[in-house]
Amino acid sequence: MANEILNFGKIDTYPVYVEPFHVDFTGRIFMGVLGNHLLNAAGNHSQKRGWGIGALNESHHTWVLSRLSIEMLEMPCQYEHFEVKTWVESVIKLFTNRNFAIQRPDGTPLGYARSIWAMIDMDTRRPCDLFSLYNGDILNYVVSEEENICPIDGHGRFRFRDAELIRTIDTFYSDVDINGHINSIKYIEHILDIFPRERYEKGIRRFEIAYKTESYLGDRLSLYLQPVDENEFDVEVRKNVTADSAGDVVCQAKIRFN
Repeated sequence: MANEILNFGKIDTYPVYVEPFHVDFTGRIFMGVLGNHLLNAAGNHSQKRGWGIGALNESHHTWVLSRLSIEMLEMPCQYEHFEVKTWVESVIKLFTNRNFAIQRPDGTPLGYARSIWAMIDMDTRRPCDLFSLYNGDILNYVVSEEENICPIDGHGRFRFRDAELIRTIDTFYSDVDINGHINSIKYIEHILDIFPRERYEKGIRRFEIAYKTESYLGDRLSLYLQPVDENEFDVEVRKNVTADSAGDVVCQAKIRFN
């Protein structure tokens, strides 16, 4: 397990090729597909250093995504090659901050992303103290301040007042991931589906999501929309809303269109 410093650097770069079935009607990669590439890069980076899902599951631990903010200068297009760089910015007791750079092979920046992760006990579903696990080995992979080049804003806050219910959807087999709950990227896809086609003609500038609680197969998700201005919108997702209950907040998102 992760109790010895492995012979790897602190930053990894992963090549990506944009398949035709991964782009929208504009020929640009879906935000959800890009999100999956980021999570795959994070998983591979962790796995190489002894902190991957496979190793952690042996001791009944797993990673859970808490926040994800993606800000793009330009979305990769069909048949384009690009790269995802990822590294750990910092570790606090219950959370780790992981950043990403999305770039062309020549280093031209396409965008950046920030994320926050918690490690949970799979039996209790409660966060774990990262400093006490595996002798705090994770601290060996935190980059220096000079290496941490991620020039986008951190994660913001959400304040919902008069959000309008836009859609209620059921959850099915294809929504569920290996941890047994609704996949984090599925929420992104469901949220983006509430906007009309014309919103995507110029693309998304920034997408931010905060995960609050888990939902499971069979839960009903209600999506509430709150405009901020003509190009920015907040969305709140609740589960199992009824006439007598406001349900539980599952996640909250902010979308900024170009």
